[in-house]
Amino acid sequence: MTDKGLTDEAASAACKEGEPITQDYMMQQTMLRVKDPLKSLDFYTRIMGMTLLQKIDFPSMLFTLYFLGYEEKKEIPTDVKERTAWTFSRRATIELTHNWGSESDKNLSLHNGNSEPRGFGHIGIAVPDVYAACKVFEEQGVTFVKKPDDGIFFSLFFSLSHIILCLCLG
Repeated sequence: MTDKGLTDEAASAACKEGEPITQDYMMQQTMLRVKDPLKSLDFYTRIMGMTLLQKIDFPSMLFTLYFLGYEEKKEIPTDVKERTAWTFSRRATIELTHNWGSESDKNLSLHNGNSEPRGFGHIGIAVPDVYAACKVFEEQGVTFVKKPDDGIFFSLFFSLSHIILCLCLG
């Protein structure tokens, strides 16, 4: 590795064929911890246009999971067991995890990974028109980290509390 990262050749050489069993694997979800589920659900559904696929409570462990994605509401099964199987068969969902009571914990701060120590960066969502999305977000009072023409990357970064989302042309 160089101080500029891996060469194309080194990156290709590092990638190997997966075991045959992995052929049916898929990226199913990214989990994000949220402090205020009402604010987060409003943002991901009303602003981002996602659909709540399923809510699962874990009373004995004091947390709730909210699964969201870009699916048609009419396709979501009403039977709980069918809905669970269906939810876990969707590609690229967001799982919002809310630990009960965190919304009133004034000392709780969730780290976004974009300040030290760095880690998680952002969630990418493809949109047909970044400028149109930007206009809608501005009208909704969304706080921007970066707008489409700021900097060297043509994309839009904005923040919901602690998570940075990146919109790219789809």
